[in-house]
Amino acid sequence: MEQLTYTVPGLSCRHCEAAVTEEVTEVDGVEGVAVDLETKLVVVRGEGVSDEDVRAAIREAGYEAA
Repeated sequence: MEQLTYTVPGLSCRHCEAAVTEEVTEVDGVEGVAVDLETKLVVVRGEGVSDEDVRAAIREAGYEAA
């Protein structure tokens, strides 16, 4: 299983966490998403996950991965 980690500076509340989790979970190959509001990190686990697709999903949720 692969793990991709993204810094998303705009994350600040549970709504942010839910929005990012919902969008990223829909990306092909994603098996799990963990959002840490304190560190502003999004950790994505899965197989064959496209970095570009995850970044697009984070943008769709209204945020930008640094």
